[in-house]
Amino acid sequence: MQLPGEVTDRSVIIYMTGALCTQPAQIFQSWQARAVIQNFLDQLQRRESSDLKLLAGLEVKGSAYSPSPAAQVLARLLGLLVDLPCEQVRVKAPDLASLVREPLPLAELVERLYDHWRGYERYLIFEGAADHSRDRALEGHMPFIYNNQDLTSLVREAYRRIERNLRGYWPRVYRQVPAGANLSLLIDRIRWSCPGGPYEVLRDLRMIRLALLTPPVLLYPRRNRRKGKITRSLRHPLRNLHLDLDRWLCIPLRVGELCFLFFFDRDYLSLAISLVNLFELSGHEEARRKPDGIVLFGLPPESMEGERTSFYIDEEEDIVIGSVVKSEEVDYFGYCKKMILTLHNVIMMRRGRLPIHGAMCRLRLRHGPDLGLLIAGDSGAGKSETLEAFRIMADEWISDLTVVFDDMGSLLLTPEPRIRAYGTEIGAFVRLDDLDPGYAFGHFDRSIFMNPHRQNARVVLPITEYSHIVAGYPVDLLLYANNYEPVTEDTPAVEFFSSPSQALSVFQAGYRVSKGTTDERGLVRTYFANPFGPEQLPDLHQPLAERYFEAAAEARVQLGQIRTRLGIEGWEREGPRQAAEALFRHLLGQVSNRAS
Repeated sequence: MQLPGEVTDRSVIIYMTGALCTQPAQIFQSWQARAVIQNFLDQLQRRESSDLKLLAGLEVKGSAYSPSPAAQVLARLLGLLVDLPCEQVRVKAPDLASLVREPLPLAELVERLYDHWRGYERYLIFEGAADHSRDRALEGHMPFIYNNQDLTSLVREAYRRIERNLRGYWPRVYRQVPAGANLSLLIDRIRWSCPGGPYEVLRDLRMIRLALLTPPVLLYPRRNRRKGKITRSLRHPLRNLHLDLDRWLCIPLRVGELCFLFFFDRDYLSLAISLVNLFELSGHEEARRKPDGIVLFGLPPESMEGERTSFYIDEEEDIVIGSVVKSEEVDYFGYCKKMILTLHNVIMMRRGRLPIHGAMCRLRLRHGPDLGLLIAGDSGAGKSETLEAFRIMADEWISDLTVVFDDMGSLLLTPEPRIRAYGTEIGAFVRLDDLDPGYAFGHFDRSIFMNPHRQNARVVLPITEYSHIVAGYPVDLLLYANNYEPVTEDTPAVEFFSSPSQALSVFQAGYRVSKGTTDERGLVRTYFANPFGPEQLPDLHQPLAERYFEAAAEARVQLGQIRTRLGIEGWEREGPRQAAEALFRHLLGQVSNRAS
């Protein structure tokens, strides 16, 4: 069964099960083209634009799925103008002659329609076989890639031909702007290890197997921050649940060493696809495994019984399930990311590992040893920003810097004893304002930007290899990101604790000044700076934390805090930079002492 396409006020979804059209003029015979034109005319009508005078006498009012006479006539006219100049259009279609009486104003209207089209989130979704060969051979990927390129070429050629036939000449400057789909997917039904019972409702949902992003990718979620907290539910979310197979898709992910299935209503397609920049997309074999975690994003409100975000531990199947209600309030990428990480943390605690809300990198100092640096802290504490400062200073201080994780990881205690850290994400979801402008725009071609015009503008960008996040690097320094205290003689930028109990008390208190990334304000406190699992299950987490901090001290891990001052007005950039510099000076001092 072919999935239906969709055109909304901000997105166009085109499903392909056969071949694309081969001629540019055929574009305007599609219902999607007429729907886009209708939305464009609706926009002009709301603004009371004088452009509508070109369509005088035609009824403009309509809808995407029932286009007006004006939208249908304009689609027909544009289809003719792809191949014919105005003079021939008048001969071939006398009823359209009045519309091409003034070619230049019509050319300007076409230019604005072209910009309107490119302002959509444009999805091209192919359904096809996704066997193991697609993971092993490039040939399995090429038809998918070429179809995306073909659509771009068709749209761009149609636009240029129309403009030439209206203006009477070809342009002398060509701009190869993205004109086709900016997000393309290959989907298929995969036989995965579905446990049965209440999970049967998920068995036949289509999975995303390949993704193609055409930058720049600019997305505009309806919200720009998270609200509330994820709660534990004692009710199985899949019992008596009914899902529309045409509306739901699945994206299989590797969250560190874990296998996740992220099921979502297609209203959240932009959020779900953005996950490919944050987590490793599962290979064919991993996608077929029984998952460690399942996320259901966009459940009907009646099935959530008043909850917005919650998780359930299925003891019998050893699966943790996260649920997010369908609502405009959760149309923000942070809900996807943090639900996945919450499930990860719950699973890791159940397996005896200590989850850490923080950022870690592996440093190789110039003329010094390799060091594992882990900075813990809640949202806006400055952990990622400090690592960003390390990256900027890399040429001066270090030989190599490898990011292990940017937001969440877990610690494993080995017999030596040694503390090893494992990550979850290959990417980062960071505030655009907190990145060095040169770095953000230098990675423009790989990034997904979200609401770049609003407060808390965010970018999702890949920053490390999957092999690094599962390598298990030793931890040499474990620091708490203190973003609220000034740096003075008594409170230095970098301070080390005298005992594991002193360190434990600071980490457990979890103080920070909120940066407006959530609905919190001012100086707030979060148990272990980690509201994503440990706060919900403190009885499971506390014994682990005590054991790991004692073991860290025994393994000679340096425990301390780093004052980033990210929460102090005026220190948002300079604070993390000075904190990173102070830490480097401490490390270099240690290297010098060892050498002497």
